[in-house]
Amino acid sequence: MAQRDEQGDAAQMRLAAVVIAAAMVGWIVLQWLGKTYGWAPRWVFLVDLAAIGAFVWSLLVTWRIWRRRNG
Repeated sequence: MAQRDEQGDAAQMRLAAVVIAAAMVGWIVLQWLGKTYGWAPRWVFLVDLAAIGAFVWSLLVTWRIWRRRNG
């Protein structure tokens, strides 16, 4: 049972890492596109909010796994 929990935690940590990396790359690319094509600020702020949402979600998943391992 413990090995199964560790495998599940490892899979969730990999997912969190992928979300962080994808959010960062996506945020940088979309900021560049917004500047290049002159997007309205509200669309650029929407991209910012989406990136913040991805980072907060990843932080919560990581924190939950850390608490489960140390608690």
